[in-house]
Amino acid sequence: MLQSLSIRDFVIVASLEIEFQQGFTVFSGETGAGKSILIDALALALGERADASVVREGASRADVVANFASSDATRAWLAEQSIDEEGEIIMRRTVDATGRSKGWINGVAVALGQMRALGELLVDIHGQHAHQSLLRPAAQRELLDSEAGLGEMARQLALGFANWQSLAKKRARFEGDRKQLEQEREHLARQLAELDRLAVAHGEWDEIQLEHSRLAHAASLIEGTQRALDTLSESDEALLVRLAATVHRIEQLAAVDSSLAAVVETLEPARIQIQEAVYTLNDYLGRLELDPQRLTEVEARLEAIHGAARRLQVTPDELPLIHAQTRERLDALTLSTDMNALVAEEAAARRDFEAAAAQLSAARKSAAERLGEAVSAGMQTLSMSGGRFEVVLNPCDPSSHGNEDVEFLVAAHAHGIARPLAKVASGGELSRISLAIAVIAAHASSVPTLIFDEVDSGIGGAVAEVVGRLLRRLGRMRQVLCVTHLPQVAAQGDEHFAVNKVSDGEHTLSEVTRLGASTRIDELARMLGGIDITATTRKHARELLAAVD
Repeated sequence: MLQSLSIRDFVIVASLEIEFQQGFTVFSGETGAGKSILIDALALALGERADASVVREGASRADVVANFASSDATRAWLAEQSIDEEGEIIMRRTVDATGRSKGWINGVAVALGQMRALGELLVDIHGQHAHQSLLRPAAQRELLDSEAGLGEMARQLALGFANWQSLAKKRARFEGDRKQLEQEREHLARQLAELDRLAVAHGEWDEIQLEHSRLAHAASLIEGTQRALDTLSESDEALLVRLAATVHRIEQLAAVDSSLAAVVETLEPARIQIQEAVYTLNDYLGRLELDPQRLTEVEARLEAIHGAARRLQVTPDELPLIHAQTRERLDALTLSTDMNALVAEEAAARRDFEAAAAQLSAARKSAAERLGEAVSAGMQTLSMSGGRFEVVLNPCDPSSHGNEDVEFLVAAHAHGIARPLAKVASGGELSRISLAIAVIAAHASSVPTLIFDEVDSGIGGAVAEVVGRLLRRLGRMRQVLCVTHLPQVAAQGDEHFAVNKVSDGEHTLSEVTRLGASTRIDELARMLGGIDITATTRKHARELLAAVD
């Protein structure tokens, strides 16, 4: 429920703080005092569109903060949005003098769409405005389903429809692309056959390039290696022989002068390393041979790999990966098996949807008759004698909400033609019908706060008293806020606020006052008799209050 509302520099409100209680709360005041401005300010906090005109003249920005108690539904919504919740919801909205707007939920900056989505879980505004929820076809369907307890059935139906449509699109895509996919399959089969024949192993390209280089330069490698061996160990003047002799001579000299031992220690490792190099070169030379046939084979292999890579527009070392990917893609294109399975799965999903839609249609038909009768009965007590309310189920193509559209029709008089609720000419009639529906369906609604903006327009006398009692009754189930100009309605409120205009000579502002026992009598007397409050109007005001249950 709405716990408090803070308004700063909004239209003609400079500063205002209001705390609310459960039950039925009324706002009254002279025409133009700013009663509906409070509703507009709350709507702003709930994500309603706004422009610079809402900023009070001379102010830099308008600022509205609404504090709500949380519920299971709002806690779930906040969790989905990753917004912290600590037992309350604080919705804040600002609009600056240039028309730029910002919104926050529990201190987190959010988009207006998010504010509106949360607002729909918190408040339902009924008034003489085209934007009220009951004028929306989707809201009419949701109200019928909610009043009849069909919400979960409708939700499951929507999921079933989404599944059916997803499978239908997938099947159609396969069907439409069948020729193209078959061509792709044939192309991949040829490509895979070539890659299978080629069978390039991981790392083969680098290895075969190295082998080719070795085979292509075998003669120069043999010649160069032999020369190195001659220089190191095989010629008469070989380095290894001369070094060994030199080391031997210095060893003899070191026997005479030990200071030469360090030279021997330096030269001996060099002799050993040269000897190791000779062993390695001999081993290499033993394995190295001229092999023209192998060279031809390697060159053919290189050309085959390079040609395949060129045709596939990849590098040669990528061929093993392309080979694996081609096999996987070809395995996935099992068209006949996939198509048969998809057709069967789509047919099963459609049968499930049609069965669920038929069940929902039957339940809606029964609920529509009950709701129409109940609202029609309520209209008789709301100065709409002879009027009737009908809930019509219009057949439509299968959709996420079933096989029918829900439409509310109203005939305001006994001989009137039932017309769509959105086309009802009188705002007062629309408000009273909305009130009747709200009272009847309140037990099924999850919205904790209902607001009625001058629902009593165009009525008076005994009907006004009935409206007041209905709102008071509704306040036992939900928090109800009502802007009214009728004393019969205001007297039924659990709390009463008066809205007045005040002027400092330069600016006209709106103020809101919580009324006590005596001031409430004065306000009701004013509503009964005008500006001049007399003993008679006060007496009538006391009688109105005394008559409240």
